[in-house]
Order: sequence, then structure tokens, then C-alpha cells
Amino acid sequence: MPTEILMPALSPTMEEGTLAKWLVKEGDEVKSGDVIAEIETDKATMEFEAVDEGRIGKILIEEGASGVKVNTPIAVLLEDGEEAGDIDAPKAPEAKPDAPKADAEPGPADKGYGGPIGAPKDAAVQGGKDGSRIFASPLARRIAADKGLDLSQITGSGPRGRIVKADVENAKPGTAPAPEAKAEAPKLAPAAAAQPPKGPSADAVLKMYADRETTEVALDGMRRTIAARLGEAKQTIPHFYLRRSAKLDELMAFRATLNKKLEGRGVKLSVNDFVIKACALALQEVPDANAVWAGDRILKLKPSDVAVAVAIEGGLFTPVLKDAESKTLSALSAEMKDLAGRAKSKKLAPHEYQGGSFAISNLGMFGIENFDAVINPPHGAILAVGAGIPTPVVEDGEVVIRNVMSMTLSVDHRVIDGALGAQLLQAIVAHLENPMGMLA
Repeated sequence: MPTEILMPALSPTMEEGTLAKWLVKEGDEVKSGDVIAEIETDKATMEFEAVDEGRIGKILIEEGASGVKVNTPIAVLLEDGEEAGDIDAPKAPEAKPDAPKADAEPGPADKGYGGPIGAPKDAAVQGGKDGSRIFASPLARRIAADKGLDLSQITGSGPRGRIVKADVENAKPGTAPAPEAKAEAPKLAPAAAAQPPKGPSADAVLKMYADRETTEVALDGMRRTIAARLGEAKQTIPHFYLRRSAKLDELMAFRATLNKKLEGRGVKLSVNDFVIKACALALQEVPDANAVWAGDRILKLKPSDVAVAVAIEGGLFTPVLKDAESKTLSALSAEMKDLAGRAKSKKLAPHEYQGGSFAISNLGMFGIENFDAVINPPHGAILAVGAGIPTPVVEDGEVVIRNVMSMTLSVDHRVIDGALGAQLLQAIVAHLENPMGMLA
């Protein structure tokens, strides 16, 4: 029978996409592995390969269509002997067991630590009405626990009856277990009331500015994803901040010497290249800080996989420099230039911007002296780097002018405690102020 080709989830955060270009037309024969379309996700434009072989019987979504939800039928594939007349009217897409749900909280495999991207991370727990196992996404289990709901009393709407975010959010308080609840127990307001207050609704904002001249800017997939992830990060991650300054005079002189010697190879090292290397080495020296938050545990990484924020039109990417501790400054510089260039044209593959344990956000080139960055989950920390400013400092009882760079380390207190974060930042400063040691 005809097979529906569904809009794929090409990244863990993708909920919808734009069908940028069809590379096949109706009547074309395709084989498994053939690239049949280009799809714009919230992060990049990616090629979509056919899974099955057959003939394209009908294209359901036109080229250029945006806002196409994941698992929406986009085309119909015919087997040998089938004709276009055999195609029924497209039905609402059914979620497949291996299709990622928008509410599923990505596990380590989803975020660049191996395993299939978007694979369900359900945990089966005992407690069904008949003693059977209950399947629920990690996020659904967490919300249910916060709201005091009994999962065995909730009907799941996901694949195989899996309980998902919407199921527990819509569950009535009556589904909460009351085995030992006392009659005189005070009645509490719904758990939602305890959540952080939300801002005004879209309608309220439009009404507020109805008499002002405004221009509406529609949110694309990237902007929506950034808004959702940053909002979640600030609400759920217990940030704390550590601040240090580093004197860059030795680094600037050393950089000038190296760049003169590297001219023939077309290499020009930036201050940011030294910052990346310093952070990578510091993570090796303070290995307990080279870690991420994994929902119910901490994962410690052995390599220093350092993410670096790259500003692009409409948002940003955080490509990851893997094994940065073992790479030379010139290799890091070349790799960073390549990743940044492809990030700006949205040509990065998911594995190139997922993962890492630590991130760097450098706004020094814009003259920003200091700022606080938001942690990119599941990272344990992010370093905000400001500009090097000529500053009077006291050395040996005398006031001298030094190039001083201010840095702020934003830390997830669930992963890294204060003293550990201080050790990490001290190690970073030590490498920046003694740059020759980074070549050892």
C-alpha cells in the first residue's frame, strides 16, 4: 500500500520546519539513501534522505512551505504496481514509536553524547492499574512529581500510550494519589500557580501598544527555540556568578610574535583562540568542573569539548570544538574559523553544535567590558569574556597601565559548587597570564 513520507525531526529541538526544496518530482523512482529534499530546521538547512524505495506518487507539501509540523505527511511513496489513484486522502499523522516528541526532555544521547538523536528516553515504572509498566517521558514524570499526580491515573496520548507533557499538564488534581492524605490537610492551589509568573499575553501586548507605530517581526524556528531554551535555562538552572580579571600584556606580546612567524602559513591567531585553549586546559586541570547536568545525575567528561557562541543573523550558534585540550592554537583557530563561517550560512550539522560541557561567549570585540551569560543546558558553566581595557593597576607598590580583560563565569550550582568554580576560573586566568605554557 502507499507509504506516507513524514516531515522528519532533524534535530532534538525541531518541532516544525520549512520544506526549502524538493529534489524529486512526482513519478521519480527513489532508493533508500537518495536525497529527496532540503529542509530548514530551527538551526540549519539539511538534506533529507529517503528511507524506503519506490516511486513518488504525490507531493503533499509544496516547495517553500514553512511551519510544517514534524510527522506531517509531505509526500506519498508508491510500491511496484501501485498507481496514484490508490492514494487515499492524507490522514492526520500518527506518532511513530521512534519519533521524538516536542516535550521529550533530551537525554545525553540527544545532546551529542552518542546514540540516535531524538530516540525516546522513556522510563518504564511499575504501578499501572493492573500492575503493568507505565511509560512516561522524563519531563512528564518530573511535572507529575511536582504536581503530586499519580501516573497510573493518567491516560497517555503518546506512542504506545506513553504519557507526555501535555497529558500531565492537562490532568486534573483529582488524579493525585491520596493514600495517606488526611482529611484536614489544607487544600492547595493548583501547582501551576507556583510556577514563575508569565509575562503579558500576545493580545495584551498588542493592545498595550495599539496607539504606537510598531512593526511586527515574525519569529522563525531559530528565534522560537532560542526564546524557549533561554527562558527554560533562567527558570530552571540555579545560576551563580564568579568574576575575575586577567592581565593580557604577556599574551598580546606572545600573540604578536607567533602571528609574525605564522604569516607564511596564512594563520592569524586571535585572543579568542587563546581563551579557548586556556579553558580547555583548565577543564583538564579541574576535571570535576568538566561536567554536565543530566536530569537525575551529573556526567563528567574526559575530553575538553568547548562550545563557542557565534552570532548570526536572527540568533546564534554554539559550535563545539571537540578535544580542544589536545589541539594546537593554530588548529583551533582554523577549526573555529571554519565552524563560524558555516554557522553564519546555517550549514552546520547537528553533531557540530550539540554536546560539550562548557561554553564561551566573547563580546569583547564589540567593546563590551563585562556581562553575564546564560548557561546553555546541559552545560555546567559558560564564560562571558569582555574587552581588554588599558587599566591602572598596582604592581610592586607602583601604579602601571596594563591591558585588563574582565571575565564572568556563570555556573550551574547543581553541577559545580562555588569553590570548584573558583578553581576553574583561577586556572583559566593562570593560562591567559602565562600564555607560553599553553604550547607545552
